[in-house]
Amino acid sequence: MLPNDIQIAILAGGLATRLADLTSKAPKSLLKIQGKPFIEHQLEQFKRQGIRDIVVCTGHFGEQIKDNLGSGARHGLNIRYSHEDKPLGTAGALKNAENLLKDSFITIYGDSYLSLDFNSLSGYFLEKDRLALMTVYKNYDRHDRSNTSVSGGLVTGYSKNGRTPDMVYIDYGAHVFRKKILDLIPPDCYYPLEDLFPSLIFRKQLLAFEATERFYEIGSRQGLKEFNEYLRGKA
Repeated sequence: MLPNDIQIAILAGGLATRLADLTSKAPKSLLKIQGKPFIEHQLEQFKRQGIRDIVVCTGHFGEQIKDNLGSGARHGLNIRYSHEDKPLGTAGALKNAENLLKDSFITIYGDSYLSLDFNSLSGYFLEKDRLALMTVYKNYDRHDRSNTSVSGGLVTGYSKNGRTPDMVYIDYGAHVFRKKILDLIPPDCYYPLEDLFPSLIFRKQLLAFEATERFYEIGSRQGLKEFNEYLRGKA
């Protein structure tokens, strides 16, 4: 798939409860880091890889994100928005955005910054006859609790609670889906991706794509500190 054909949906509708006062009046996607909102760091990464088609799934304080980014023209992007009026969860947000999504699309969490070649990711997915793909990182509980097991190129287990010893990987934060998976998501109700993954695993429909560099996130104060340090190191 050519870069211009790749679509990325940013899941930016969370409440950011772990950041408390930092997000009491604005969404975490707009937290200023090294002089610009976090979401702009994400968008710059996509643009560097030639990706222009962006859907932002918004919720809490979503109008602020739309007001800040607009159509995306000043960033050289085409940005469209899907807004939820009540919390729908990460999978529910995709269902809500159904009319904006292509036949295959990449998702990334609104608080994640990932060192990925999104073109290679998309190309790998399209070569395989599967409904979905999860990027994974061999974490061994280093940066967060590991929650995923992998075997034979597929995700074979996923749990945020009852873990098994082979769960040395972590969900890295990017996924690729064929649009037909939206048929598995109930409309207009709260439904997180973690409720969708077990069904895909049972059907042997969830590919694994291993990332080799650590992820960064701004969903916690420690994550904010580490991402700031990462950017300073690149400057």
